[in-house]
Amino acid sequence: MSFNVHNVTVPGGAGVLEELRKVGADEAGSALMAPKMRFRLIKVYDLAPKQANIIKQEMLSKGGDAAVARGTVDGSVERTDVLMMGTEKQFRAVIKKLRMQPFGLARLAAELEEVLDNLQGRKPRVLNCRGKKLPLGERTLVMGILNVTPDSFSDGGRFYDLESALAHARRMEAEGADIIDVGGESTRPGHTPVSVEEEKDRVMPVLKALLAETRLPVSVDTTKAPVARCALELGAHIINDQWALRADPEMAPLVAQYGVPLVMMHNQRGTEYRDLMGDMVRYFRESIDLALRAGIPRENIIIDPGIGFGKTVEQSLEAIRRMRELDCLGLPVLLGTSRKSVIGKTLDLPPDQRVEGTGATVALGIANGADIVRVHDVKEMVRVARMTDALVRV
Repeated sequence: MSFNVHNVTVPGGAGVLEELRKVGADEAGSALMAPKMRFRLIKVYDLAPKQANIIKQEMLSKGGDAAVARGTVDGSVERTDVLMMGTEKQFRAVIKKLRMQPFGLARLAAELEEVLDNLQGRKPRVLNCRGKKLPLGERTLVMGILNVTPDSFSDGGRFYDLESALAHARRMEAEGADIIDVGGESTRPGHTPVSVEEEKDRVMPVLKALLAETRLPVSVDTTKAPVARCALELGAHIINDQWALRADPEMAPLVAQYGVPLVMMHNQRGTEYRDLMGDMVRYFRESIDLALRAGIPRENIIIDPGIGFGKTVEQSLEAIRRMRELDCLGLPVLLGTSRKSVIGKTLDLPPDQRVEGTGATVALGIANGADIVRVHDVKEMVRVARMTDALVRV
């Protein structure tokens, strides 16, 4: 007689409880066992040896472990990163011990607890866009791109005049877009920056006409506070800032004043990283702090990993693969890969032949936690999103 044995994968907390239910575990027992079934790898950066040694000892005492740099035990290194590994139950027990430790470890315990809580998953909720409601977490939202620029990498000049821009917006709405994102400055490599006045001249006529006829929330893609102010005065619902409040110090208080959702994208000059995902998380934490200090509610913040911005092709692919690591921040994620050079260079295809590659990145992005996808090909990507949702949103 042979036994039927197989490994089990579960998508999240609900999946864990469902597997326990299938074997007939009682409710009280399931509540106790569920944290033992969630294995976590959590990395802490730049600790002193005395801090790292305490963490390792505490993890080992609870049945987990922690990897540190060679030389940490005898203090022959000045600093070390620590890779903590264990079940959620083991982490919770260690957190209790760290709260009683010196050397700043009580503060670290609070941050570890916040990360563990965020890793439980983002509960479905409503994003209020100045009265227009978007359901976050129930299904993937599709943001349609409306470039009103003569030099966009993908569709430069196609929707530069008012009537063609509005016709394209109507088409995207009919095809199932949830948001229209209007941009007046190209961000392609080698683009020519435009002045505030020129960006206003491109965006505002289209925005004004679009707001008068669409039922959808309209986002404005800009890094300039004066452009954002004009857009918000006209009635724009979302600000999409490709420099995450760092390009213009007036952007954060402006967004706070109008109470609108804010998309903050990861960006940097150059492609040097100490640790790609760790550096991205640090960047977002800093921009989140800027937003919160200005009065922007945390529930209004959305993060975007910035595929293709300050990243090589290999780094962009890695960011998509590892996007779940942004879950530690507990914020909705927007993914923008549509027709980008990471697809073109991988497949050796021009922008107008990248729909299948875009579909692959959208599907994997949703599986890795994207709540919103920003796309050119709305009809096709709505279908990709719905199929992927059926597979991963359980």
